[in-house]
Amino acid sequence: MPEILEVETAREFLHERVPGRRIAAVDAPDSWIIKGGPAPSDVTDVLTGTTIGGVRRRGKQLYLDTDGPVLGVHLGMSGRVVVDGEAAGDPLVYGANGENPAWLRFGVRFDDDGGLWLRDPRRLGRIELDPDEERLGPDALALSGRELTAALDRRSAPLKAVLMDQRRVAGLGNLLVDETLWRAALGPGRLAGELDADERRRLLRSIRTTLRVLGRRGGSHTGDLPREPNTVCPRDGAPLRRDTVAGRTTWWCPAHQR
Repeated sequence: MPEILEVETAREFLHERVPGRRIAAVDAPDSWIIKGGPAPSDVTDVLTGTTIGGVRRRGKQLYLDTDGPVLGVHLGMSGRVVVDGEAAGDPLVYGANGENPAWLRFGVRFDDDGGLWLRDPRRLGRIELDPDEERLGPDALALSGRELTAALDRRSAPLKAVLMDQRRVAGLGNLLVDETLWRAALGPGRLAGELDADERRRLLRSIRTTLRVLGRRGGSHTGDLPREPNTVCPRDGAPLRRDTVAGRTTWWCPAHQR
């Protein structure tokens, strides 16, 4: 699914294509995708005639600022943004890249005859007006040591669960957390509140390194940790273990992750 790196790619893509464009019409064929209360007709009324000023991101959430409401776009597990017929991101990363019209869940048409769509085969994305931005924790790409300490302090949940909790740290998903903990030599099942100061510093360095390296490579799927049965750890050659932590499939090395 799209994690912070893929959503940042989408933000950059939108930033290059939509600011300054005026919304002439709104298409909302799938009302399920609109969350937070407003009916499709209400969304149409408040967005039509507005101009997009800029595009922001916090964690996995996109925000399109207009001279009316903020349009929140979340890609869910398989969503992509499409502008003027071109989709953001590497198509090889996505399992479904066809042109099924039913996958176009929400769109705005600009007065220059172009348009922006959320294409979502699995129907797990969401559109919101003026979403509550403070429901998310600090953005993982700008995470400070103080913010990480606040996220971990006195938490009795597994470390992986806390890092994936978007209220604690925004943007990290299953792939990035497994890769980060493997690089940091920390077990995914460790209780988050038990990490000492040195381990927290190591974790922060690993988050930063993982995001930088995988960002340069092209996305969250480009990590060094194998995620297949009967594979060994690239660091020490020990058999990798597959567990379920926080309800998610988790790959890790019990030989060096403690």
